[in-house]
Formats: sequence, C-alpha cells, structure tokens
Amino acid sequence: MRLIKKVLFLTSTRADFGKLKPLMRALEQEEGFEVHIFVTGMHMFPKYGSTWDEVRKCGFKNIQYYINQRSNDSMDVILANTVNGMGNTLKLLKPDMIVVHGDRVEALAGAISGALNNFLVAHIEGGEVSGTIDESIRHSVSKLAHVHFVANGEAKKRLMRMGEDTSNIYIIGSPDIDLMISESLPALEEAKRYYDVPFEKEYALFVYHPITTNLHNLFNDFRQVMDAIHDSKKDYIMVYPNNDPGCDIIIEELELRRNNPHFRIFPSLRFEYFLVFLKNCEFIIGNSSAGIREAPIYSVPSINIGNRQNNRFLYKTIINVRENKAEILKTIEQIRALKKGSSYHFGDGKSAECFIKILKKPDIWNITVQKYFIDNE
Repeated sequence: MRLIKKVLFLTSTRADFGKLKPLMRALEQEEGFEVHIFVTGMHMFPKYGSTWDEVRKCGFKNIQYYINQRSNDSMDVILANTVNGMGNTLKLLKPDMIVVHGDRVEALAGAISGALNNFLVAHIEGGEVSGTIDESIRHSVSKLAHVHFVANGEAKKRLMRMGEDTSNIYIIGSPDIDLMISESLPALEEAKRYYDVPFEKEYALFVYHPITTNLHNLFNDFRQVMDAIHDSKKDYIMVYPNNDPGCDIIIEELELRRNNPHFRIFPSLRFEYFLVFLKNCEFIIGNSSAGIREAPIYSVPSINIGNRQNNRFLYKTIINVRENKAEILKTIEQIRALKKGSSYHFGDGKSAECFIKILKKPDIWNITVQKYFIDNE
C-alpha cells in the first residue's frame, strides 16, 4: 500500500497565498499527497479584509485557522505566538513536509517549529535580497530549511554561499508567474465590477509598506509620497500595507483621503484581481515587491520609492526614487518615456510542474533533518 505524504503549507498574507496556491492546487491533484494549510497572520484580521475566507473559498479540504496576534503586537510576540500554534499543529498532524514562503515572521515561525521538532522544512523563494529586516528573516528561514525552491540561479548561488547543500536547492521560478501568464485570469471589466472601480481610462496601482528599520521617518516620508500622488491628478487603485510596525500610520493617511474621487482604497485585493489590475495599469508606484518581481513580467513601469527594495532586481521598466514630492512627481510625468519590455528573470510559469516532479522523487523524502554547513567553492 502506497503511503500518503502529508504536506503542510503555511500562509500568513494575501501575497504569499497567491504564490503558494499554484503549488497547492497542483499537489492536491496528485495521488499520494495530502495537502494541509495553516492559515494565520494578516488573513485573520477584519481590518485587512478577513482574507482567510478567500482561502476557504478555494475549496481546499484540510485548513486550520490560527489567530497569532492582536492589533499592534510586536514582531517578536507574533513570532512566539506563531511558534506555539504551529508547534501544536505539528505534534497533532505529523506532516512529512512543511512549506513556508519568503520573509514574513510567520514563515520564520514555521521554520523554527519544523526544524526544532525534526520535520522536513521547504522554503520557497529563499536566496533573495531586500533592504529591510525582511532580508534577515528570509536568510534565517533558509538556514533552518532543509529544502529550497528558488526563483533563479542567482538565488541558488546566494544559498550556496550561505553554506547550503547544492543538491537540496531546486530552481523552479516564482510560483505566482504560473498564474500571471495563464489564461485563467478574469477580464479587467470583471475586476472593475467586482471592486466597483469607476475609472474609465488609465489608472495606476499604489502599494506602500512601512520600512520597519526606519519607522522614525515614516510619517514625513509617507506625507511626501501622498502629496505627490495627490498632485499628480491621476487615478489610483490603492491597497493597504502589510501589518508590519508602522502600518497604522499609512492606513490613517490613506483613510483621510478616501473621499478623493481619484482614489479607490482597499484593505486587500484577491490575488487574481490584483494581477489583472497590475497587468492593465499605466504604472505601479510605492515600495512593494510587486513592482520589482511581477510588474516587469507584464512590461508595466514601476516607480520604486525609498530603500525597502534595496539591492533587488534592476530592470529598464523600474525607476528608483527617494521619498521626495518633487522627485516623485517628476518621475510620474516622465513615466510614458520609460522603455518597455517583459522580463522572466524570476521564472517562466512552470513552477508547479517543476515542484510536483521534485516531490515525486524519492530522494527528497530521504533528506536528513540534520544540517551541515557546506563549504561550496
């Protein structure tokens, strides 16, 4: 009798769910695997649209919901709470693999719980760089993980320099690209109707997150950004920031401008609809990784503000600016002159296919949970 492999995915945000969903969908259709989902973090907050319900609507069979924080809890408290909840789940479920994504504190909690309890931990999109505490979290997750599913060769090389075993690093691309270039996305008009977006002509997409290592400047920096956005006289679809420290400052500023007819402000957008709005926008502005990773795939210009994405991918459709009103306004005015062209630096839309092939191989299930530093040369 063939043994069923239990694979537990941890999701804490709208963004990581969008990236993990293609993998979960593909794995659920395979014989010999049982998909389980641990839903926590931003998903559980009404303020961010209670996106746990979006996970539920996807029809997955085995979902556990866990509230890991109260409003304004610090990141260390959230980490501790999530380790506690994840640890209890692992003891009851006893999965064969835990899959975490990216650089959120919940991913770190999943990796800690898994590693300390001798469960196989797989990390999606390790080996990336950024300009905030997120980078330290991402690399910490990588050092705790036993298996790495990375976006490209650059990420693999970084993990090798961190002492990871090259035989346990697999290049599969970013999973969300599978969905981005598929034919299953809704039409723009459907997305506009669903979210009651009245803009008839061009619009821009705006997403701005707090920089947790520079909170003392956040209020003044964000005022510069919003004053530039306001004075540009363009239409914007705006999305709340992640629930990092400082997010309330951004949310309060957004809400003060909710009656502006040029703004449509949302706590969250379903990932498929977010992609549709991104694909069809004039440009994306803010400091979201979507402007660095996803926008170039659609050849959408990106105005990246500040240092949150420092050291990340540079491309001809990305312009980096400071949190300065005049500089931002000037860049918005010049955005049409930016060179176009799609980039598939982070994958070609076959992540789920690669993921399934790897999980079907017996070798991956024989990886030891005892890690060693490898002196890769």
